[in-house]
Amino acid sequence: MPADEFDTIRTLFAPLAGEGARGLIDDVGMLGDVIVTTDAIVEGVHFLPDDPIDTIAKKALRVNLSDIAAKGARPIGVLLTLIWPKHRDAAEIATFARGFGEDLRAYDVPLLGGDTTSTPGALTVSITAFGKPLGARAPSRADARAGEHVWVTGVIGDAWLGLRSLTAAPDIIGAIADARTDAHARLVRDAYRLPAPPMAFAEAIAKYASASMDVSDGLVIDAAKLAHASNVAIRIDAEAIPLSGAGHAYLEKRGYAGLADLITGGDDYQALFTAPPEARGVIMQAARESGTNVALIGDVSEGAGVRVIGAGGVEVPIANAGHSHKLGR
Repeated sequence: MPADEFDTIRTLFAPLAGEGARGLIDDVGMLGDVIVTTDAIVEGVHFLPDDPIDTIAKKALRVNLSDIAAKGARPIGVLLTLIWPKHRDAAEIATFARGFGEDLRAYDVPLLGGDTTSTPGALTVSITAFGKPLGARAPSRADARAGEHVWVTGVIGDAWLGLRSLTAAPDIIGAIADARTDAHARLVRDAYRLPAPPMAFAEAIAKYASASMDVSDGLVIDAAKLAHASNVAIRIDAEAIPLSGAGHAYLEKRGYAGLADLITGGDDYQALFTAPPEARGVIMQAARESGTNVALIGDVSEGAGVRVIGAGGVEVPIANAGHSHKLGR
């Protein structure tokens, strides 16, 4: 029977964790005052086999920078492990490196080293990223308190729409169709292939966030992780969740079932954080100054779990909260 990734971490690896590991309940570890995080992306799991190779390189970097930003930090270096399939054209490696270099320069982060190897299996790219906190602390998942507000950066659901548009186009493109269908399709596909972590808002997270993490597996399941780590309950206001034009078009066609798709699909790579109510004004000001879309989407209370509440106080049914890898057989 396949093993659940989160159960595996909790039962098998957390007991092995050392100082600075935060009990393996967080997105990052700490080496003194340096943040360390690592994420791998695998062909057929995190990207499609025919995705442009330069976008694969950029996605690998950005999903790791998302963790750094959500901890209120700036990146200071990365390690790259490139596991290249024997059946894939070696000439593509130059294009991969060119795309990777473009993003290293764009985010002002140096490559410190890494490893390359070959495989008879799928293309796999793993990044280990290091960051320096922009404040006195790096907020963890375990720092939320009852009475705080819940915030999220960016928009939610576009990456899921992008993936669906690439793998089931008639279904999704029809659902977001309007005069800007082509533009919507391009935007959501870019959101899937090229996530945009909120690097410009990292300093505000360092200043004002209590708990913080990135949204990668889906807004609902990641809010549940934060709630569990902090021993609190989280209420999300369905009407406040930030959606793009494509997201709103999909919601209009599918209703709350469509909303459930958007908030559980994952691959958003935005920051989910809590903050005291008195910080609301400075958070909104920081959002304006940094050019970051930031939305107040709910609140924290005593209790456990996550509820998504729609119009009239009706709870939105969520059949599957988000993505979880199943390991083995």
